[in-house]
Amino acid sequence: MAKMSAEEKLAAVQRYVNGKESSRKVAADIGVSHRYLLTWVKQYEHNGVEAFVKRYTNYTKQFKLDVLNYMTEHGTSLYETAAIFKIAAASTIRNWKKQFEAQGKDALQPKKKGRLSMKKETAKQSKKTPVEGSTQALQARIKQLEMENEYFKKVECLSSSQRKITTKDKVKVICELRHKYSVKALVAFAEIKRSTYYDIMKKMNRPDPNADLKVEIQSIYNEHEGRYGYRRIRDELANRGQKVNHKKVQRIMKELGLKCLVRMKKYKSYKGTVGKIAPNILDRNFTAEAPNEKWVTDITEFKLFGEKLYLSPVLDLFNGEIITYTIGSRPTFSLVSAMLKKALERLPEDHQLLMHSNQGWHYQMKQYRHSLETRGIVQSMSRKGNCYDNSVMENFFGIMKSEFLYLKEFENIEQFKRELEKYINYYNTKRIKAKLKGMSPIQYRTHAQMVA
Repeated sequence: MAKMSAEEKLAAVQRYVNGKESSRKVAADIGVSHRYLLTWVKQYEHNGVEAFVKRYTNYTKQFKLDVLNYMTEHGTSLYETAAIFKIAAASTIRNWKKQFEAQGKDALQPKKKGRLSMKKETAKQSKKTPVEGSTQALQARIKQLEMENEYFKKVECLSSSQRKITTKDKVKVICELRHKYSVKALVAFAEIKRSTYYDIMKKMNRPDPNADLKVEIQSIYNEHEGRYGYRRIRDELANRGQKVNHKKVQRIMKELGLKCLVRMKKYKSYKGTVGKIAPNILDRNFTAEAPNEKWVTDITEFKLFGEKLYLSPVLDLFNGEIITYTIGSRPTFSLVSAMLKKALERLPEDHQLLMHSNQGWHYQMKQYRHSLETRGIVQSMSRKGNCYDNSVMENFFGIMKSEFLYLKEFENIEQFKRELEKYINYYNTKRIKAKLKGMSPIQYRTHAQMVA
């Protein structure tokens, strides 16, 4: 390629900028590489006509450092950086980068023009490879040990929270130490590739594309006090107009250290046959076509402040809504009868209902069965020792204990009861479920009634 003058370069750039000719056509016409033309265009965009004015300058060490730092921090390419700083050839910056990585910032010191004498050249060569046992060799070893010591201290601080050293941790430390020690020595000691270091550095300097989503996920997690897992958070995001894949939500939650709590065991009220056992009419058909078609009930136990409390709720299988509940210090029949009375007050007269429970002694009692018969309610019971026959109620107890009992701290029994009331209200009105199409129980019931 023949050497081109500033005027010829400018004319070629203007032909392309005018938009009438493609870059490849212009490059072919003037006999230059397509890449060179695009480089001139970049230079022209940043510096105008001045980009093609030949500069006779001896770049200072500080200028070279500024150029390299700018390229690292902003993630610009060699060609773009050369255009920004009005450097004729991108290869010049590449050379500076190699020198800096191999020998540190002192290698960027401008060299005096002219040829070195044989004496000086020999001295320079001896500097590169100090003789073993010499002062230079000992100094180099001391510097190496200082670098290793600083590296270990910084890595330990970054990795202490997660108890493992990640590649990202190593890159962060190298980034901090790169002005004091050469990157080549640091990456070699950290046992990572230089290309890996620069790639992660470039990504770290970019704005996080998921920053807003992380804030939203953290907000939902906090709002529901850690009760939501990634699927339910995915559904809540969809309710707020953000469709995000559940795997992405799971990955971000893992990055943020967010996870849902586990479930615990329940209280069992079976004491053998003390009354009449009803057949298992429900037969694990836990779906209902309308509200108040199928109800399930059971009792669970809480242990607080050296005392025990017992909760007896009723759940509608149509939408998982807690119809009502009673709570007491003993699992007496009055606990269940009071629950049933409150629940039946919400049931329309002459309404066909199936009431399912386990074979707990309360549900075998004559008074309980009589209350159901009086209202024309069909009674159903799980088979003996088979918790799966009433798994929806069991599932509610597990969720409530993991999201409420084991998550909060209480000062006394009365405060616990107040917080329990708040939780059940939250469960009915705000806590969304995937099987309810991302709605809470009451939202689902209201929606179904409006559609009907």
